[in-house]
Amino acid sequence: MSVTIPGGACPLLLIGDHAGRAIPRSLGRLGLTASDLDGHIAWDIGVAGLGERLAVRLDAPFVAQAYSRLVIDCNRKPGAPAAIPEVSDGVAIPGNVGLTPEAVSARRGEIYQPYQDAIAEALDRRARQGRPTLLVSLHSFTPVMQGQARPWRMGVLHRDDSRFSRQVLDLLGRELGDEAGDNQPYRMDETDNTVPLHADPRGLDYLELEVRQDLIAGPAGQDLVADLLARLLTEALT
Repeated sequence: MSVTIPGGACPLLLIGDHAGRAIPRSLGRLGLTASDLDGHIAWDIGVAGLGERLAVRLDAPFVAQAYSRLVIDCNRKPGAPAAIPEVSDGVAIPGNVGLTPEAVSARRGEIYQPYQDAIAEALDRRARQGRPTLLVSLHSFTPVMQGQARPWRMGVLHRDDSRFSRQVLDLLGRELGDEAGDNQPYRMDETDNTVPLHADPRGLDYLELEVRQDLIAGPAGQDLVADLLARLLTEALT
């Protein structure tokens, strides 16, 4: 886990549930190939670089998970089958099969909990300081999934209860037209964990943003998208 600009003055707290692809040395490669671990099943490609760039442009904290979601998915409730998947997008994950309760508990304690604790601590610290905060969860999606092209450049996931999400979606629509997705390519639903876990009990507004991976796969694209999002997020805050 890493935190960029922990004392940032911006009202936004950026998070990256799937920003990293590290695997603990004790787990080897989970039985996967290097190519598998480079691909979208292991992490949200481009989110680490995008989040760091947004943090600098906005003067906002960015809390990023360094470990792969294949080890444990921080955006799934502990104990849910998808929290430690045995198959992802048709790829079997041998290292996740037949885990003992102790092995599951170890992953939760060593990877999941420190990440969620870091988000909670950042939010609580800002609350003590009397600083307003909106939670912004950054994700990325593959351009093609199970043979289906995904034409959206960015998507806003929400539960129809977020004023900030609606503002950002309207601004993205102005910039991208039909390539701005409303609950596309996913919906925000009961499977989501991190935003409800932290925003709901604190009464915070939120944004869960998806960016297509080919747009942010490299530094140049990350810079372009960060420039656009920094401008639109600033506009949404005014």
